[in-house]
Amino acid sequence: MPKCPKCNKEVYFAERVTALGKDWHKPCLKCTKCSKTLDAGAISEHDGLPYCTRPCHASLFGPKGFGRGGVESHTYK
Repeated sequence: MPKCPKCNKEVYFAERVTALGKDWHKPCLKCTKCSKTLDAGAISEHDGLPYCTRPCHASLFGPKGFGRGGVESHTYK
């Protein structure tokens, strides 16, 4: 029986969501930054961790600068 990477408990077939090559419980598959519950089509991955594609992944790992990736993407130097 596969184990959920978040809670490390067994994942039964009826409650399984497959994402990032692993089996998760639906409530355990959340964005690492904002904790929003994710759907299979709206997941981005960075270093093995799930993120919502927009806005979290885009703002953290997308292009930097004015007008790209949301408010958090601008870096002051």
